[in-house]
Amino acid sequence: MPTQYRSAQKIRMEIAQVAARIIAVDGINDFFAAKKKAALQLGLSPGKNMPTNSEIEQALVNYQNLFQTESQPRQLRRLREIALDAMKFMQKFSPLLTGPVLSGSATKHSEICLHLFSDEPEQVGFMLEENGIPYRLLDRTLRITMQSYIDYPACHFLLEETPLTLIILPEIRIRASVLSPVDGKPMKRANLKELERILES
Repeated sequence: MPTQYRSAQKIRMEIAQVAARIIAVDGINDFFAAKKKAALQLGLSPGKNMPTNSEIEQALVNYQNLFQTESQPRQLRRLREIALDAMKFMQKFSPLLTGPVLSGSATKHSEICLHLFSDEPEQVGFMLEENGIPYRLLDRTLRITMQSYIDYPACHFLLEETPLTLIILPEIRIRASVLSPVDGKPMKRANLKELERILES
């Protein structure tokens, strides 16, 4: 293996490791922002020899296994229990859990992300309002294919001081794949029963 190639690989690993610590400790959940900040901390030029999101995620899991062996599993379980309560509350919208709370790489700063399905997105807001839950309306961009992205309405609020985002998709997309921002593969999603089984195990 050429020396130059090994050097590039080593740089990528160093950036990934620092970015993982930034995500785990500083609460920056955006992978791009974390690796840019990591490169700057290492005195490197952002944009060159940057690790992939998958490499960042793996480095984050490694960091948690080394330095957060007790706290991270407790935090993860709490987030999953809160997600389960939210899914039971929003059950009429066929909620699916996604993101690091499902994959297991969540930090104490992670938000809970649910995909809801309704051809009348405003109904989600009505339900929150009827139950006295203040929320902020925003858009979230999801990757549908390798070349196409679509903006969907979302409701963002705090549940037990934990940020929770409900992304509202049309009902036709309940069985259609959404691509992961981490590796570009179909995003893992879990329904209520699947999350219950995860918690039981």
